Amino acid sequence: MGSVKRFFHWLGVLIGWINQSIAAIGIAGGVALAFYNVVARYVFGTSLTWAGELTVYLFLWSAFFGAAYCFKQDAHISITILLEKVPPKVAKGMLLLSHLVTFVYLAAVSWYGYEYLLLDIELDERSIDLNIPMWIPYLVIPVAFAFAAYRVAEKFVEIWRTPPEEVVHRSEAEMILAEMEEAAGEDLVKEVERKTGGML
Repeated sequence: MGSVKRFFHWLGVLIGWINQSIAAIGIAGGVALAFYNVVARYVFGTSLTWAGELTVYLFLWSAFFGAAYCFKQDAHISITILLEKVPPKVAKGMLLLSHLVTFVYLAAVSWYGYEYLLLDIELDERSIDLNIPMWIPYLVIPVAFAFAAYRVAEKFVEIWRTPPEEVVHRSEAEMILAEMEEAAGEDLVKEVERKTGGML
C-alpha cells in the first residue's frame, strides 16, 4: 500500500513538473519569438516565415498544459454560492458529482484526441510553414487532457476522503488573508481588515 501511495505521489510530482515546464516554456518562447519577428519585420525588413505558426503552437501548448496545472491548484473559476447554502453532505455530493462529470469529459476528449492523432499519423498531414507532421502539435490534446483528468481524479479522491464539514473551500478573500497572515504576520492582516472595514 505504501509503495502504491509513493508511486502516485511521484507521478503527481512528475505531471506537475511537466505541466509547469511546458506552460512556462511555451509562453516564454511564444512571446520571445513573436517579439523577435516583429522587430525583424519593422526594423530590418525581414522576418521568419515559420515564426507565426510556431508561435501559435507554443501558445496553444502553454494554454493547454497551464489549464491542466490549474486543476491541481483549484485555480479554475468556480461558483460556490450554492455549495455554501446547502448542508455539508449535500455540498460534498455535488462536488463529487461535478468532479466526476469533469473527469469523464476530460478523459473522453483525451481518448478521442488520441484516436484523431492516430488518424492524422495515417494521413501524414504536415504543417504549411514548419513542414512538420501535424501529429506533433496535435499531441497536446490527448496528453494535456489526460493530465487534467488525472488531476481531477486526484481531487475527487481528496474530496471523498474529506469530512463534509470541511469540504467547502473558504472564499478567495479568506484564502488571501490567510496567506498574508502566514507571510507577514497578524499585524498586517489586522491593518487590512481595519482599512477595509472588515469587508474582507
